[in-house]
Amino acid sequence: MSLFVAFRKEWMELIRTYRLLIVAIVLVFFGLTSPLLAKFTPEIITLIPGGAEISKVIPTPTVWDAVAQYVKNMAQFGIILALLLTMGAVALEKDKGTAAMILVKPMPRGAFLGAKFLALASMFAICLIAAGLACYYYTLLLFEAMDIVRWLWLNALLFLYVMVYVALTLFCSSLTKSQAAAGGVALGLMVVLGLVGAIPGLGNYLPGEMIAWGTRIMQGDTSTSWTALGISLGLILVSLLAAWLVFKKQEL
Repeated sequence: MSLFVAFRKEWMELIRTYRLLIVAIVLVFFGLTSPLLAKFTPEIITLIPGGAEISKVIPTPTVWDAVAQYVKNMAQFGIILALLLTMGAVALEKDKGTAAMILVKPMPRGAFLGAKFLALASMFAICLIAAGLACYYYTLLLFEAMDIVRWLWLNALLFLYVMVYVALTLFCSSLTKSQAAAGGVALGLMVVLGLVGAIPGLGNYLPGEMIAWGTRIMQGDTSTSWTALGISLGLILVSLLAAWLVFKKQEL
């Protein structure tokens, strides 16, 4: 019951502060423009002085160009939005004193943190579904129909990828009362993950592999990355557990 009450409060806050609307607009915009950009890039280049010659060597756009553009946009902006919208989730409430008022209701600290993660997860799930539908429709109009099951798998893996960074940032937000400090620590962890992922062989076991796996699925490749999936889920669980362990010992 406490979790439901806290979730409702978090969800209404996402709506009232227009964060849900902002995320929806950003992701749907890039969902719509990904196939458009893939389709019309050669024509756009011809508008540049000397671009006519350059456009001649650009391969004819295909459905895979639309998919690649979509994956790139969702991954990049998904991480950015995860960082910006989560870094103050706990830190800001501690700084303003609202966390202390809520937790004396009484509200279990686990429910307090869990509701925040579930609300953010619900927001990103809804917005990714909308972006995925927009991209699928425009890809159908401009190129051809994609396999809907593979498309759903791709978007599910994109969602999991973003959730890893939501959980990591939520952990960072629980460490401090400073929103800027939480964002800085979270950004540092993202950079570390990126650097480790760049090491040959190790990247196949990190969250970034979810993007590669989703792309392979769209191309009909049946190779799997279950280890990376398990590690991604593990990072989410460990981040949430660590956030709870840190937060329950803090004086508000």
